[in-house]
Amino acid sequence: MDTMDAIYQRRAVKAFDPEHRISAEQEKKLLEAAIQAPTSFNIQHWRFVILRDPELRQRIRKEFGNDQAQMTDASLLILMTADTKAWAKNPERYWRDAPPEVSKMLVDWMGPFHEGREWLERDEAQRSIGMAMQTLMLAAKAMGYDTCPMIGFEIDSVGDLIGLPTDHVMGPMVAIGKGTKQSWPKPGQLSLEEVIVENGF
Repeated sequence: MDTMDAIYQRRAVKAFDPEHRISAEQEKKLLEAAIQAPTSFNIQHWRFVILRDPELRQRIRKEFGNDQAQMTDASLLILMTADTKAWAKNPERYWRDAPPEVSKMLVDWMGPFHEGREWLERDEAQRSIGMAMQTLMLAAKAMGYDTCPMIGFEIDSVGDLIGLPTDHVMGPMVAIGKGTKQSWPKPGQLSLEEVIVENGF
């Protein structure tokens, strides 16, 4: 599928075929596309928690997920998280294939840029989650799948359920699979004139 077509055709789909399965090869292709998304300093701090256990998915849906059917019916349910301290965990690996002088410069800069700035660590983690999630959804659309990004769940409870480390943050979930109903028409698209600011407010 053409990239522009994928962008315009991607919609949040709520109803999925619960019998459909995504093959291991297709799943790998989707996730390999997702990790092409950019990250600050090439830190790649997203962590994709693939919720495979049907009982776990059912529990999240019933107890913490407002009974959203896509949590159990989609072929894949991925919880987007990120390691806020990834910048401090063997950062040389993020630049191992770069020229040595480039690698040293960026690795040396990483610490002073992040250290003591927890707000920045969190912001960068959430930005990276967003870019990876959009890349994942567009890749899924290009492969003929539908998706639904979701934040309507009890974040702290789900974090406890999956054992989210204290230095990680949680973003949305993404349901991926074969949609069984068309999405609603777009409820209201702002015009470019309303969202573009030239040079300053």
